[in-house]
Amino acid sequence: MLIVDGVRKTFASATGRLVLDDVSFTLQRGDYVAVMGESGSGKSTLLNLIAGLDTPDSGRIEFDRIDIGTLSDDARTLMRRSQMGFVFQAFHLLPHLSVSRNIALPLALNGVERNLIRARVAELLDAIGLSSRATSLPSQLSGGEMQRVAVARALAHRPKLVLADEPTGNLDSDTAREVLELLRSQLKRDQAAGILVTHSEIAAATTDRVYRLQRGKIAPLS
Repeated sequence: MLIVDGVRKTFASATGRLVLDDVSFTLQRGDYVAVMGESGSGKSTLLNLIAGLDTPDSGRIEFDRIDIGTLSDDARTLMRRSQMGFVFQAFHLLPHLSVSRNIALPLALNGVERNLIRARVAELLDAIGLSSRATSLPSQLSGGEMQRVAVARALAHRPKLVLADEPTGNLDSDTAREVLELLRSQLKRDQAAGILVTHSEIAAATTDRVYRLQRGKIAPLS
């Protein structure tokens, strides 16, 4: 479902720093992998390339049998909106929307009928244990609750691929564990592929396979 083949990326600067050097790996539907590495190792850059937010200097990224590099900007936007889900360290919930409406947003953007949106949102609220907070605003939630909502939003439209960038970086260890278990269980339930970028070995241990990104190279750890 995802093929990253010989990807190379250099940041434009006086030194032309090489960030990714011949990075290759594949993902099938249902695979859940972690990418570990120090700050500045290129983890977030790799996610941006896979999401089509940036382009590699060389190499190929193929998603669902389509070479992302051949797509127009509009086509990439549509691909992200319909086929991918994103979870961020900083949550990125819309502050003026309720929990329910935050979760419903990707469904609405994809033109899903209102009755189907209501049913899917109710299903996800139950799954994340926040049915009683459906009308609450993000400012009324704890950090762990906001991240659970962010996970639900990322999965609402049943994407084929979920990209999670340090999703537990702002959470205490117990809350992080709950969020990681939720993310894994929902990915497996929907048979979506997932890439978790993390510094945490504990977080990485919740995935099926772990890669380390170091000096631009990627290698499997397990």
